[in-house]
Amino acid sequence: MHRSRRRVVVTGMGLIAPTGLGVAELFASQVAGRSGVRPITLFDARNFPTRIAGEVTGFDAGAFIPDPHRYRHCDRGTLFALAAAHQAVAEAGLAPGRGDPTRRGVYTAAEGGGGHFSPLVRAIALAVTESGALDTGRFFRAAQTRFDSGAELEQEAERMAGHLAAEFEFDGPNMTCQTACAAAAQAIGESAELIRADEADVMLAGGAQCMIHPFGVTGFCRLTALSKRNDAAERASRPFDRDRDGFVLGEGAGFVVLEESEHARRRGANILAELTGYGTTADAYRMTDPPPDGRGAAGAMRLALRDAGLNADQIGYVNAHGTSTPAGDAAESRAIRTVFGPAADRLAVSSSKSMIGHLVAAGGGVELAICVMALRNGVLPPTINYETPDPDCDLDYVPNQAREVAVVHVLSNNFGFGGQNVSLVVSRWSGG
Repeated sequence: MHRSRRRVVVTGMGLIAPTGLGVAELFASQVAGRSGVRPITLFDARNFPTRIAGEVTGFDAGAFIPDPHRYRHCDRGTLFALAAAHQAVAEAGLAPGRGDPTRRGVYTAAEGGGGHFSPLVRAIALAVTESGALDTGRFFRAAQTRFDSGAELEQEAERMAGHLAAEFEFDGPNMTCQTACAAAAQAIGESAELIRADEADVMLAGGAQCMIHPFGVTGFCRLTALSKRNDAAERASRPFDRDRDGFVLGEGAGFVVLEESEHARRRGANILAELTGYGTTADAYRMTDPPPDGRGAAGAMRLALRDAGLNADQIGYVNAHGTSTPAGDAAESRAIRTVFGPAADRLAVSSSKSMIGHLVAAGGGVELAICVMALRNGVLPPTINYETPDPDCDLDYVPNQAREVAVVHVLSNNFGFGGQNVSLVVSRWSGG
């Protein structure tokens, strides 16, 4: 690893996910192999080809956010973000009013506006005439009674980052990225770069999203990307299994507090792990399909390893992107073989999405927290629903049962529609 540059450590984590409203609860469910995929309840999905998702249940914003009424116009995803961020900041012990607020920043991943589509859908439905045409006069009259100006502002993707900065009095860099399913991992990686460049000492980084609404599910159904295993919801997400038929949509938020190591040590913070490597590439291939050889993913992994100063055989575990799509899982498996060579036969690889579904822009934050927990606890979560091997996916996917293994370096992959690829390496904190 590069000892001359500013080192970046993780001092706090927080998440909201389908199988846990906190890091400890989620990781326990991962180790137990518990699925959070159920029939959709957030809207009436009875006429959709896919009627299942990884919904967050039992969430009460007031249990995490001191003044939830302040955020009454915010969508579900932003409330998830605030809740996860409060967990992370509390664990890091970052009290408002202490330290230089201009050296503390926020970097979020969000797609924006998802929770506010329902009023639009209702207004359009009321404006459709008997002949099927859209009556614009009807639409504007319906919109005037159903749209809320405060909610309208929340459709902008950068609003989440602004809310977080105000909530915690972080006056430093404030950014949002929209790189689809790779976005939270990208926000974390770019936050590490800001700290290394001495642009900040502390960054709150991660993402949140809820696309379990009619527009979100319709879009993925039209892409034929979702599993249609509606009668076996808990078994629907099956990464790397020969009989996988698409991913399962999830929702949630995952945030980490990243900090320059000396800054963390001076204030007596509990260092959870070190973020040692970050790599990002673009496939420049197709919007929804990766190149079959996985060259973009391989490039991101190589860059992350080089950034960490590690050889491939030093990685003890890969938390795969592993969405449960036929093309994506095969391409990622080939990419891992390409990068790790002979060491791939000894490498443990698993997909957290087998239990929580695909959290889209939030996925990288949640999965990095899982990696840190695996590193600290010496337990690798399994890939559940792995029943029938696929010749195109020929790695050790930690099938169905967690595995106790002490590892020092862990790699996390997140790849997005549009060909975005991000790999992160987290390592056991060694001090020094």
